[in-house]
Parts: sequence; structure tokens; C-alpha cells
Amino acid sequence: MYDPTHLRTFLAVAQTLSFTQAARRLGLRQSTVSQHVRRLEEAAGRQLFARDTHSVELTEDGEAMLGFARRLLEVHEQATAFFTGTRVRGRLRFGASEDFVLTRLPEILECFRHDHPEVDLELTVELSGTLHEQLAAGKLDLVLAKRRPEDPRGELVWRDDLVWIGSEHLRLDPDRPVPLIVYPPPGITRARALEALEARGREWRIVCTSGSLNGLIAAARAGLGVMAHSRRLIPPGLFRLPERPALPELGKVDFVLAHGRRRGAADAAANALAAAILAGGDRLRRGRRDGHRRP
Repeated sequence: MYDPTHLRTFLAVAQTLSFTQAARRLGLRQSTVSQHVRRLEEAAGRQLFARDTHSVELTEDGEAMLGFARRLLEVHEQATAFFTGTRVRGRLRFGASEDFVLTRLPEILECFRHDHPEVDLELTVELSGTLHEQLAAGKLDLVLAKRRPEDPRGELVWRDDLVWIGSEHLRLDPDRPVPLIVYPPPGITRARALEALEARGREWRIVCTSGSLNGLIAAARAGLGVMAHSRRLIPPGLFRLPERPALPELGKVDFVLAHGRRRGAADAAANALAAAILAGGDRLRRGRRDGHRRP
């Protein structure tokens, strides 16, 4: 009833919320992407996207289709691998930014290990900037990390808003420097926060620096200051803070998959893991619990 090709196209559009970005990811024309979505909607008998000239959003039925599409594709790929006898094997050095520590990435990796038991998976958790450097140096085969929207590196998994977050009880004095909780350089969110504040002419001071996401979360929960973070990945116990008048807008951030230059077994394993991450991208961007906006 549901064509796997149409399901893959649907997932690409759902994860990027862009027919153009989905077409680039899949190597298709935009008209072909639109045709695949239309045929899937016809097969389901429901509208899956609400779209106009400016935006693309999932409908309630589209949200339901996300889970079905992911599970259908997982079963399809497992059946294909079983009956064709293909086996992915070898050593795969995978790097993920700490943003995904509190998401469902471990579930995706667990399923990958189950489906590809002959892959020796090595996981490195680091800052996004460090991961991109290690990938370029040939120390990693595949990276799931952040990038600036203008950066061409990697394949877009999804684009998100960067927002200010902090304790529910935190109150900022507009006449005093903004207390910042940041990663050390080359943290992308750190750089965006400093650039936005300086562009606004707002004074700031760093009250906590940590290379650990858990360290930053602890400082933010204690009310020491504010931190820049992905809107869809706000950790439990922290809240989105209003931007005006005390805080400037932070813009967008991309989450991408970037491949290394190795070929052979590592390349096949990297492609298999990348496909699993792209298929499960809706689980990643929802995290373990949706963030809140402070009242």
C-alpha cells in the first residue's frame, strides 16, 4: 500500500520541513518530491502536510505517519538485507555532539547494532566544532553535529531555532551584563550567543564554562545564568526565556550528517548508520521530552 520510495521522501520533507532541502538530500527534483508526497497522501487518503509559499508543517495525520513510515522502512530494510544476504561489517568511527545525549540517539544506535552485528562501532562525543575538525583530519568516519546555516558541510537532518534557556525562576536585569553559561571554543552556540549580544550592544559575562552538557545544565538549573540551545532539544527542568528586551534573537542552527573520506567497509557502515539516523530523525529532534517556554 505504501511505496518505500514515497515513505523515504516523506521522511526527508518531514525532517527538513522543506521540499527544496528534501530534494537536495535525496538527489531528486523538487517536482519529483512533490509527486511522491502527493502519491503517499493519496494512498493514505489524508493530507500529511499543510503548506503554502512560505512554510511547510506536518498535519496531525502527518505526525502519525512519521512513526508508521519509520517502522515500515526499518522492516523493509531488514527484509531486504535478510533475503539478499548482504552484510555490513567493519570498523565505524562515529562522532556525535553532546546535544544528542538527552535524545533518543541511543535507541537508534541500539537498533543499528542489532541490525548490523558485524560492525565494530566506536562512539566519540564532543563539541560540534571539534567533531568537524576530527572528521577533516581523518579521525572519524561519520559525524552527527551542528553547523551554521551558511556552512556547506554535511547533509541536513533538520534546521532548528536557537533560543535562550534557563531556570524557571531566573530574572535578568536589563541594566546588568548577561550572565552566560557556555561551552568552551570552538562551540557553535557559544559563538552565536556572543555575536548576537555584541551586535545588540549588550554587555555580557561568562559565569560558567564546561565541555559537558550535563555541567551546563546543572549551572542553568541552579539559576547561574542563561545558555543558547536548540529549541527542540531543551533539557528537562529548563525553560525558554523571552528574547526581548533583555536578550537578542539567535537565529537558526543546522544539525547535519557529515561523511569522512574513507572507502570500503567503513564507507558502507557509515552509509548504513546515516540511513538509520535519517529514518529516525523525528525521534532525535523531539528529544526525550519537549522543552517549555517560561510563562
